[in-house]
Amino acid sequence: MESGVQSPEKVKPKTLLPKFGPGAGAGEIPKKPEGPIEPSMSDPSGERAAPPRRVSNPSELAKGLVPSIIDIDEPAALDVQGLDLWYGTMQALHQITLVIPEHRVTAFIGPSGCGKSTLLRSFNRMNDLVDNVRITGSVLLDGKNVFDPDIDVNMLRRRIGMVFQKSNPFPKSIFENVAYGLQVEGRTRKSELHDIVVRSLQRVGLWDEVKDRLDRSALDLSGGQQQRLCIARAIAVEPEIVLMDEPCSALDPIATSKVEELIEELKHDFTIVIVTHNMQQAARVSDYTAFLWLGRVVEYDQTQTIFTNPSQQLTEDYITGRFG
Repeated sequence: MESGVQSPEKVKPKTLLPKFGPGAGAGEIPKKPEGPIEPSMSDPSGERAAPPRRVSNPSELAKGLVPSIIDIDEPAALDVQGLDLWYGTMQALHQITLVIPEHRVTAFIGPSGCGKSTLLRSFNRMNDLVDNVRITGSVLLDGKNVFDPDIDVNMLRRRIGMVFQKSNPFPKSIFENVAYGLQVEGRTRKSELHDIVVRSLQRVGLWDEVKDRLDRSALDLSGGQQQRLCIARAIAVEPEIVLMDEPCSALDPIATSKVEELIEELKHDFTIVIVTHNMQQAARVSDYTAFLWLGRVVEYDQTQTIFTNPSQQLTEDYITGRFG
């Protein structure tokens, strides 16, 4: 479904986002400096500038913080309103409110333990599989709260697919992996399954690599191929939204580049939400970015704004490497 809204300009961060290594592109191995990243210590005139302000305790900045959340004037794939989540007595998410726009790539960034994956897994209720989870607030899909007791969770997960951090192909053939979700739905006609499997593998750029060995075990594929196979399996059932939880964290730079190119293509047919620790990746692939800290959304805006002119000092300190 076309939203009729012009896609935001692709992001080319120039001022804040640190680059590790030459170009820090998807095909290059980043070399992270040992210490915190600092802006240049001298201005164009050659005068030595004052040292950058250090953040010794980012939690101090978070006290009394009023989140900066963009008002997105686009059709909503998901509308999150006042979402709180507890693991037992520990609150992991605090009053999350944001809109995920249709046919866009939305990235969640932030340090480890800030709630990125917890928020992502709330969208298709994967957190239901964790003991002692309690949730209040709502995640609206077509105006219906996904946490309502009458929601069919299996149907929800068909509409909101998931790709995990570690590729998890089934110990089956390549063909059977892609066709699995279709067969669970009761679609068993061989010609239909074949057409959908071929189309799904073509969409993820894997068809030419595996077309002569569809009956071979998926476990024989490389790590990057396995992750693309998992994406093919997720999109074979034509979900509306695809959630990706650090899909490139275990991949080499070449495989990462292929997945990023795939994300750019898939957003024309699906809404993509991605969790990533790689800020360069968020800048390359996403249209909108949310920065999370201590279970709260600190700032949510177009990606270009987040990485070049953030509203919150805490956001700037994080993306310039002063903490995290």
